[in-house]
Amino acid sequence: MHNSTTLITLLLFALISACTHPDPNTQAQAGTSDDRSPRALADDITIEPFMEIERGAIRLRLDPVSGDFFYNNMKGDIHRIYRSEETPRDEKIYTVEDHGVESLQGMYFSDSSIFLVGNKFYNDNRSTKGIVMRGDLTSEGTYAWDTLAITELYGKPRTVYSHEFNGIAVSPDKQYIYVNSGARTDHGEVQDNDGLYPGLRESFLTACIFRLPINGKDIVLKDDSTFLAQNGYLFADGVRNAYDLEFSPKGDLFAVSNSSDYDHPEDMFWLREGHHYGYPWVMGDIDNPQQYPDWEPDPEKDPFVNTAAYAYTQKHFANDPNYPARPKNVTFTKPVMNYGPDANFYRDVETGEVVDGDDTGKLVGTFTGHRSPLGLFFDQDSVLAAPYKGDGFVLSYSNGENSSLMRRLSMLGADLLHMKLEYKPDIDNYIVHCYRVVDNFLGPTDALMLGNEVYVIENSGMIWKLTLPTDINV
Repeated sequence: MHNSTTLITLLLFALISACTHPDPNTQAQAGTSDDRSPRALADDITIEPFMEIERGAIRLRLDPVSGDFFYNNMKGDIHRIYRSEETPRDEKIYTVEDHGVESLQGMYFSDSSIFLVGNKFYNDNRSTKGIVMRGDLTSEGTYAWDTLAITELYGKPRTVYSHEFNGIAVSPDKQYIYVNSGARTDHGEVQDNDGLYPGLRESFLTACIFRLPINGKDIVLKDDSTFLAQNGYLFADGVRNAYDLEFSPKGDLFAVSNSSDYDHPEDMFWLREGHHYGYPWVMGDIDNPQQYPDWEPDPEKDPFVNTAAYAYTQKHFANDPNYPARPKNVTFTKPVMNYGPDANFYRDVETGEVVDGDDTGKLVGTFTGHRSPLGLFFDQDSVLAAPYKGDGFVLSYSNGENSSLMRRLSMLGADLLHMKLEYKPDIDNYIVHCYRVVDNFLGPTDALMLGNEVYVIENSGMIWKLTLPTDINV
């Protein structure tokens, strides 16, 4: 049996790894741990504490039947927050013994059903299976659990890079669920678990998005690209780790993904069926240098390499002459490009210097590196007033204060970004303008919108209520 405490620590490390360049002109804006409360950067947003919860929370969801909040942690605990009581009450209602998902990273409701996404472990934690569980509400008010889908066994790395099954979204017509299966490597390097899986980099079951019928049962996802494609399960490929997926009000599926330990920007993608988004050859619209046989991971020669990065200290950055060639006859789809004015610091590929896209006019794909974007949501019903009406929002887990990777790029993080997305027919893709509207969170991991209120959950043990302006009665 695996050591669950160690596993959860490694998974959290993989989630939050991020980086930035200290700037005395911006550190004061980033917030410090001396001032614990989040801070509104926009005059029309108010913030108040909602309640304290157990530490380690990663998802926050609304049960549409009861109106209560549910949250979970990675070790498989599911909590219910009874909102109708005079003082909201937090109760643990399920554990891993109930549903069987040992690493529980995703949760989603659709009508009276709850979907859990994560992994199970085998062979003394050296192998794993991704799993989707469906719980249907019974007349007794409990959930009856069934396996919707499970993968074949595949090799688990002996590193922090086992991203596993995590993000999940339900299609607007409630016919399908979309599940992210994160990469098992940092940047496509060999991860053989001390020789147990010789030469293994990624599996056909990793670094991709699956589409599964919402009423499916006991689907087995084979480690076979032809099988996955022919059965319609493989929706999109080449996505490193889309920890959050969400449909926009127009019905387009978006995802935010964290990049490698190299100073790549963090991606936001418009996910479309059959598209390949570049991983592991491209992340953040910048090539992965390990694919080139003459590359040497020397920080003196390549400033994108951070000596504090796990991939550097463990020698996962390496000269790699056997790195796989890019797939033939495949055009990679670009990320949503960021026009600023926020979250667009980047390291220039020509000079190696950290610069602001607002100063250079260069677009970033999509967010400043190592921000760890997550908590993606949209104003689905256009209840908000201008300038937020119908727009998107995303959290950043990291900032330069808590992340040795992000610190070299920017001190600005641990925030909520307001995103104005615009479709551009000439590129058949979206662009985005990003605006920081709240900062100084402490480990934010998810958010949900209810009317004009946004609830942000932190794995440090707190839920905050943000009230945004509205121009209708909610």
